[in-house]
Amino acid sequence: MSVADEPRGRAQQMREKAKQLSDAAERASDPQDRQRLQEKARRLQDQSMQEGSAGGQDQYFPE
Repeated sequence: MSVADEPRGRAQQMREKAKQLSDAAERASDPQDRQRLQEKARRLQDQSMQEGSAGGQDQYFPE
């Protein structure tokens, strides 16, 4: 993986983890656990979007 691909790969891993947390939240029976997992998934998803954006900016060359 090249240096330019690292943020994209990391962002993808973060999105996958966010999906796992979201799925776990759906299965959680305790409302507090469900909320905690949903919030963690949301933060991770937001962070992955920022990471992905940063990686994309490195590869964009306007004319």
